[in-house]
Amino acid sequence: MIEKCRGFSFTKHFKLFGIISLIMISVGLVSLILTVCGVNGLFNFDIDFVGGTTFEFQLPRSVDKSVTDRAAELFEQAVGSKPSSVTSSGSDGLRIKALELTDEQVGAVQNAIAKEYGIDIEKGYQVERVSASVGKDLSKAAFTASLVAVILILVYIAFRFEFRSGLAAICALIHDLLVMLSMYVIFRIPFNINFIAAALTILGYSINATIVVFDRIRENRKSMKTGNFGEIVDASIWDTMTRSINTTITTLIVMVMLLILGVTSIRNFALPICIGIICGCYSSVCISGPLWNKFNGGKVRR
Repeated sequence: MIEKCRGFSFTKHFKLFGIISLIMISVGLVSLILTVCGVNGLFNFDIDFVGGTTFEFQLPRSVDKSVTDRAAELFEQAVGSKPSSVTSSGSDGLRIKALELTDEQVGAVQNAIAKEYGIDIEKGYQVERVSASVGKDLSKAAFTASLVAVILILVYIAFRFEFRSGLAAICALIHDLLVMLSMYVIFRIPFNINFIAAALTILGYSINATIVVFDRIRENRKSMKTGNFGEIVDASIWDTMTRSINTTITTLIVMVMLLILGVTSIRNFALPICIGIICGCYSSVCISGPLWNKFNGGKVRR
């Protein structure tokens, strides 16, 4: 099947892929710019970034989906709004996260859970408040970690290949992150510490797929007798296509199972990973190589 499609040129259709990418990243890019400018409500920020309250209860029974669902109902009845997340903590631990609550609301939640599950109101729970300043510090740390990772990736690829290829790879990574941000806005996924883990995971997955293509471009640039860099890029992409598809499918199988069978917190992590894996495969095939060709002006630079 792949051999029959080898006549398709990714470099010649780069404008089409560019338009598709602009559509995919538009929501995330606009939302990011507006959020930086002070517009709130676009991202569903969890307490990790904006501060809030975390409850930890030790229940006299194992915590399963029925327990977390019931706890969410009790929380909403006590407070009047839904919690950010309700998850298990160990075999019998129940963790509830919510935005900033008053002392009266905290007491109402404690009494509701204690009455439902027979907890000792004096020692069967813990309450932790996260201030907004801590959330800001975490945001700065996340941004710094991502920036350092991108710079180191650029240095590594520029050293191993050339500076233009490094720029193409960084553009593909930024593309993947903006697509993830778009999905966070569209699906209202809680924006918490899981985003940092998901973003760094996708950065690693995407750059690995891109380096495989770039490595084949380097090999073909030495062996192919042509002065057209676009032909080398297209041949290299098709040479690695089977690997790109197989790696994406096998990784997606695992993440889709987590998305279907996991609890809410796992699903909130698995969904961005699934989107990022598909987007990483797309960018490594359709964006990074053709963009390197654009930066090279379509000519082989040995």
